[in-house]
Amino acid sequence: MKYPKEYLDEIKTRLKVSTVVSKTVKLKKRGKEFVGLSPFKTEKTPSFTVNDEKEFYHCFSTSEHGNIFDFVMKTQNLRFGEAVKMLSNLAGIQPYTFSKQDVERENKWKIYKSICQNFSKFYKNELFKNEKSVKAKNYLKERGLSGIEVKNFNLGFVTEDLDYYEKLKKDYDEENIKDTGLFYFDEKKKKYISRFRNRIIFPINDISGNIIGFGGRIIDDNKNLAKYINSPETPFFKKGSNLYNLDKARKLSNKIEDVYLVEGYMDVIGLSKNGIENTVANLGTALTSKQIQILNQFYNHIIICFDGDQSGYKAALRAAENIIDELKPDKKISFLLLENNLDPDNYVNKFGKEKFLEISEKTSIPIHKFIFEHYISQTNESPSSKAIFEKKLREIASNIKDSFVKKYTLEYFLEKVSELTPNINSKYQKNYKIFPKSLAKTKNYYNETKTLKSFELKEFSFLYILLTKPKLINENFHLIDNVKLYSDENKQLYKEILTQSENLSNLEVQKLNIDKNLINRVLSYASVKHIIQKNLSDDLKILEIFSEIIQDLKNYELEQRISELETKFSKDLSQSTFDEIKELKKQQKIN
Repeated sequence: MKYPKEYLDEIKTRLKVSTVVSKTVKLKKRGKEFVGLSPFKTEKTPSFTVNDEKEFYHCFSTSEHGNIFDFVMKTQNLRFGEAVKMLSNLAGIQPYTFSKQDVERENKWKIYKSICQNFSKFYKNELFKNEKSVKAKNYLKERGLSGIEVKNFNLGFVTEDLDYYEKLKKDYDEENIKDTGLFYFDEKKKKYISRFRNRIIFPINDISGNIIGFGGRIIDDNKNLAKYINSPETPFFKKGSNLYNLDKARKLSNKIEDVYLVEGYMDVIGLSKNGIENTVANLGTALTSKQIQILNQFYNHIIICFDGDQSGYKAALRAAENIIDELKPDKKISFLLLENNLDPDNYVNKFGKEKFLEISEKTSIPIHKFIFEHYISQTNESPSSKAIFEKKLREIASNIKDSFVKKYTLEYFLEKVSELTPNINSKYQKNYKIFPKSLAKTKNYYNETKTLKSFELKEFSFLYILLTKPKLINENFHLIDNVKLYSDENKQLYKEILTQSENLSNLEVQKLNIDKNLINRVLSYASVKHIIQKNLSDDLKILEIFSEIIQDLKNYELEQRISELETKFSKDLSQSTFDEIKELKKQQKIN
């Protein structure tokens, strides 16, 4: 008997993986993870890791991997039901008692899975062996798919005339067949017709790999028919709670931080074919908070990449407004808008994997900036237009569930809005002269904000304190010994500050011989600016903040190297690599 997902989720919610594992393995905290000696193999150097955030354990020495139920089953030799009972007791919730309805639902689920599996298997065979499938095979070849991709994604084809409903009736009850949504009743012909006739079919799996629904792509040019259709919702298939290819993509989350969320089946297959397998797609409906919550369990950064045309942009905007409330302090959501009206499949096939990853790195824009830039483009010079603009941004920010993210998103919006009224907001005019920017420079300025990385934001804060409290830093000049910046623009500004002011002894910001846009970027995007402004007279507080920023900058290079080594270690399991990671983490300050 299968336990309801809600019951199992309740157990996982109440019990951290580290709590369960620590009853068997002695764990030590290391950054975001815990480490310990493997319970599956005798070893002297810890290779066993636990990640509470992603709800899994992983043993590098044996490749064992799973959740709390897997761990208990494997370490205590229990069956799944026994493991659930043990963990429910540990979690302090009542053992689950199966009702008559549960038994009926479980039986229906088994039949549902069986029908879907048979349907997929039969039509996959039709694609390869039925001579009437030539057009479908040619279409797939034209889209650049080989037999490898067709088999890997279990694609099939439903011919126009074949009556599979009658074949299914020999083995299944008609009511159960109808419940799958694979067929509909044609009143004229007085018979059940395949919903996916004359379409290439894309099986949709749940997170465990069971087929729960289908997508279908028509191969004829028929404007009266939708190009893509999906299975209707059933008791076992909810479009807003599932994602295409998640069963495969989730297995990569232990090695990769990012996941691409695209619109279509072919986008997923095209990216995967080109080596970008950390890709999923929504299922023909607006993106939901539930789908974002699911992805957040596995990945830290969701990059939404819809088609590059106008409809793709509109879908991206709807998605942004629907899901911004799910932002978390340790999670990111970005948007990648492709050029030349290309969809992800066409883009990666035309330019290749490296170009796609490069443009993703350079032009992905955080969700809050995407929303701001859309709505500012809709405003005009009238006060009422700007009032509506600000009201909309406040409304969007107020819906964010996490209080800290809500606070700083609203602050970002209001800071940007204040730039529209420079005569009212002049709190920085005492420290530097505002230089007017040409329209072209303004455009470049906004484009630059799309590429900001975490280390650049730290550099902005570092430079902001130099510009704001130069005499204080001059008196404590030893603090900036061996400080290394990574952004070329920030390195240029840093050098000019030290040169013009003779190591900060007599800094005059207005006289810095440098592009004033570089100064404006620092003054606009330094995350510490409000804290510093509130504590201008508290030198000890400012020095404390400054020291923390410097430590973060010094840790950045270590973090990059550690990340590279951890990726390498997950592949080669080398002892020397593991030892190097240990040594680097000793040098790293962990808060």
